[in-house]
Amino acid sequence: MTIRVLVVDDSGFFRRRVSEILAQDPLIEVIDTAADGREAINKAKMLRPDVITMDIEMPVMDGISAVREIMKDTPTPVLMFSSLTHEGARATLEALEAGAMDFLPKRFEDIARSKEEAILQLQQRVRAIARRRPRLASRPASAPPPRPVSPAPLRPGRTEAPAAAPERRSLPRRSGKSYQLLAIGTSTGGPVALQTVLTRLPANFPHPIVLVQHMPGTFTSAFAARLDGLCQIRVKEAEDGDALRPGHAYLAPGGRQMLFEGRPGSARLRIMDGNDKVNYKPSVDITFASAAKTYGGRVLAVVLTGMGADGRDGARLLKDQGASIWAQDEDTCVVYGMPQAVARAGIATESLPLPIIGEAIVNEMAG
Repeated sequence: MTIRVLVVDDSGFFRRRVSEILAQDPLIEVIDTAADGREAINKAKMLRPDVITMDIEMPVMDGISAVREIMKDTPTPVLMFSSLTHEGARATLEALEAGAMDFLPKRFEDIARSKEEAILQLQQRVRAIARRRPRLASRPASAPPPRPVSPAPLRPGRTEAPAAAPERRSLPRRSGKSYQLLAIGTSTGGPVALQTVLTRLPANFPHPIVLVQHMPGTFTSAFAARLDGLCQIRVKEAEDGDALRPGHAYLAPGGRQMLFEGRPGSARLRIMDGNDKVNYKPSVDITFASAAKTYGGRVLAVVLTGMGADGRDGARLLKDQGASIWAQDEDTCVVYGMPQAVARAGIATESLPLPIIGEAIVNEMAG
């Protein structure tokens, strides 16, 4: 079935470039283009595309505002194009929170080693998000505010994070295992998924947390700062030599690899450039494998939404050591790639919907 795409950008050159790239894929049809956010909203209502590619900075109406309006009236998978700057990172994260599903740098050469690779990445992203139709973004005004999972007090200066209360579904039965680390890996759809999970953890969470999100290097600092402002736990971009502390989350810096050294209880992070032959920087497999060497089976590893199979091999090494492996379920993933790879390999002990994963983690590790 052909994927119908609306291309939105104020640059006529970029609209043509994106349209030409997508047209090379026999499964994709560019049905129209728009030059600003207001035009995009009108054409989304009229044409009902399967996917919209959206620039952020445009006249008349910017891309973030357009995404919010589209999600209210005609929810559609949106792929954002962003500049690889700190301000571009902040705007992209805001667009993802508004309802966009994924993003790519506007300069394709920033993410690809060749023209062919850049073309393939754009086509793959469009095909991947086309499979998931977002729900209406608005919540009834009468809906009760989200409740905290734990009675632990909020951090000073923090307000309650805007995470939706989890749906009532039975949590996994506690395994009774003893833990020393929570490790989470994700890719496409990960920024929103991580926010959903981490905002459920109390300030007194008893273990350190490591996060691996496929993301450019200029984005991870802004993303860590955003999470830190929303969560009761502390969140920072990982630095070489960081000592792992309970109730602190360390986000792997984009473009580098995150490993562990030392002994459990006094371990530190090593941040390295890594091998150029590795597809992902940071790589979930590499961080999980290093966790297996340092922590053995005293790890809860969670694989969230994302394209590909990064995390499967590292999760297998962790499970061989006796660690617990959870995967996000298909229904709540933006892209059921990474969790599916873990589930199909028989590595995951639980497959859970996103809204209850944070509460399940607290129940398993801190309950």
